[in-house]
Amino acid sequence: MTGRRAVHERTGKVLADQLEMPRTFLGRGIGLMFRRRLDPGRGMWINPCSGITMLFMNFRIDAVFLDKRGRVKKVYRELPTWYGTVWWEIGAHSVLELPAGSTSDVDLLPGDQVVIS
Repeated sequence: MTGRRAVHERTGKVLADQLEMPRTFLGRGIGLMFRRRLDPGRGMWINPCSGITMLFMNFRIDAVFLDKRGRVKKVYRELPTWYGTVWWEIGAHSVLELPAGSTSDVDLLPGDQVVIS
């Protein structure tokens, strides 16, 4: 499912114009694995999710972990491909996976609201 967008409330910066939202356990588990790229302006919102890995990923991403209310818990930028470490955050309820560099010009701080509409 696509069509939602993510906006950083404090700055009004659009993080993604089109979000994919996998609905099944398998879809959330696979996420962006095995894809060749993620185009600018697109992203994936995995909900629920508190941790990700970069195994089988062919491109770098920025990952924004959010709590149940959509507030930023943690931002990981430029995650390396094919890296087996699990990135997670205590209290995270979902994660936005965005093209690498999508968050570089946005000062995302813990507690900032990300509006997904």
